[in-house]
Amino acid sequence: DYVVVKMIPDNRLPPRHLHAVRTGKTFAVIKWESPYDSPDQDMLYAVAVKDLVRKTDKIYKVKSRNSTVEYTIKKLEPGGKYHVIVQLGNMSKESSMKINTVPLSAPDALKIITENDHILLFWKSLALKESNFNESRGYEIHMFDSLMNSTAYLGNTTENFFKVSNLKIGHNYSFSVQARCLYGGQMCGEPATLLYDELGTGEDPSAAKSGRPTDVAAIVVPVLFLLLVTLGVGFVVLYMRHRRLQSSFTAFANSHYSSRLGSAIFSSGDDLGDEDDEAPMITGFSDDVPMVIA
Repeated sequence: DYVVVKMIPDNRLPPRHLHAVRTGKTFAVIKWESPYDSPDQDMLYAVAVKDLVRKTDKIYKVKSRNSTVEYTIKKLEPGGKYHVIVQLGNMSKESSMKINTVPLSAPDALKIITENDHILLFWKSLALKESNFNESRGYEIHMFDSLMNSTAYLGNTTENFFKVSNLKIGHNYSFSVQARCLYGGQMCGEPATLLYDELGTGEDPSAAKSGRPTDVAAIVVPVLFLLLVTLGVGFVVLYMRHRRLQSSFTAFANSHYSSRLGSAIFSSGDDLGDEDDEAPMITGFSDDVPMVIA
């Protein structure tokens, strides 16, 4: 035996399973379920959005017959904090949740240029990649001293550079640049951070370890190149000397070569320099010429 029981709908119940599906910089997608399964008529919901930073409220009306309802809240601010309340239009029990929108991105290409008595921070304009950012809002700069373990607020600017002076020798600093915080520092952008060491070179902490091998390579490669060039020049000089000596010896041998005898004729060391080039060479004696011996 069995019996079918149909529950009487209770419009005083709150919406069920309220949660955020996706959150962006200027919107949030929320989802909830009806107070009871399979509504047989359209249900009117009131979605109240309270801005916890600006202290303002907005109410939206949503009508649906579905058991699961999805709604997109628009025109929010990046980095904002909101309290969302959903209930039936008859002001029944409510379901609530808090959401935080995605803050503005960090500025790109943060660099440090060292001057004589100060440094300059440079970065790309955030408006190049953030359509919700206006340059009039500006940027704010913070500095962390690792030796003193303290953070200082240096100021804000609407430019894409900032001058920092009065740095202490032997201290390591970390500088951060972000979209200027609004409403008492409650709505800020993501910070871009750069390490400035005591030697006065700015570098990204993630690239600090990979910087040393690059420096060593920058020294070793030119030295090896100079060694190769020196060896090449040395080989060229030795080759030229060898060719010069060979040419001198060939010229010397040709000057003493006798085509009649088919060989080269060299005199002894005592006769060098005393030989008369114009004197005829005695080749021999004829049998019919008498030899006179004194």
